[in-house]
Amino acid sequence: MAQQIVLASGTLAEILGVSAADHARLVEDMHNHDAKSSELHFALLTHMRTSFVNPLPREDMYSLSRYLNEAMEKMDAAAELVALYKLDRLPKRAADQLEIISRQAELTVDAMRRLNNLDDLEDYWIEVLRLTKRAERTHRVWVADMMADMKWAQYSRNRDVANQLVEVTKDMRRIATQVGSIIVKES
Repeated sequence: MAQQIVLASGTLAEILGVSAADHARLVEDMHNHDAKSSELHFALLTHMRTSFVNPLPREDMYSLSRYLNEAMEKMDAAAELVALYKLDRLPKRAADQLEIISRQAELTVDAMRRLNNLDDLEDYWIEVLRLTKRAERTHRVWVADMMADMKWAQYSRNRDVANQLVEVTKDMRRIATQVGSIIVKES
């Protein structure tokens, strides 16, 4: 599921780089990433219900899966808003947020592959928390810049996208915090 977020961040980067006329095809790709994430989420739930032994407690696996799926849903929503609002250009801060999301997602892919060795995941936990703080600062500056530079309607549309992106970073933080909780419980 974390890999779907990596793929989705690439698709969203494409959306931010093309004209509004080209959004429809890429938004459809984003919907496909979201559908794949949901499919993986439900497959994991089925597997957990039918398996006697799981690598982690069921509630931890469920939480990780749920947060990953919610992050993907918000990525999909951001892409859809860009298309619905026909936004041709977003401020540079959008690319900054997307870079942070992409890095969080890459770290999360690696961490999910290493859940069997929790001792190696403390750096992941700390780095994602650091990136989230950076994303929140970027969001505040982005909103302040938009307030100064945009008319109300333009500000409102861009703010919706900005809010979706910062919420993705917060979901990625929830994933890392859940991993941190697992590390503490299992130590």
